[in-house]
Amino acid sequence: MGLFDSLRRRGKGGGKGAGKPGTLRKSTPDDTRHLDEWSGSRQGVEAYVEPRTTVTETTVVLIAHDGEWTRRRIGSLDAAQQFGKKRSIPVYEVSKVGYPQRMREYTERQKRRPS
Repeated sequence: MGLFDSLRRRGKGGGKGAGKPGTLRKSTPDDTRHLDEWSGSRQGVEAYVEPRTTVTETTVVLIAHDGEWTRRRIGSLDAAQQFGKKRSIPVYEVSKVGYPQRMREYTERQKRRPS
């Protein structure tokens, strides 16, 4: 097996996330379902929209009151705003406001936890 064989195999077989290397990964109904379930089971959730990149569609980071967070793809800023409006979740653009301190603190706490 060559060094890059495992990378070449990715995307073959037509499964979720399959595609040619370099193609933009789009959001899926599974992404939206995860965001919906996650936001419904946490308190004080806010949405932070991350801009599209060359390899990933627009993403949204949901952050709970305690800093716990999750990230998934979402179709666009408009889609994120509609998601938030439907669920009464405030939506912010990361490029304008940055991430809240509680998210960084939560991530640090998780790093320090014993495995």
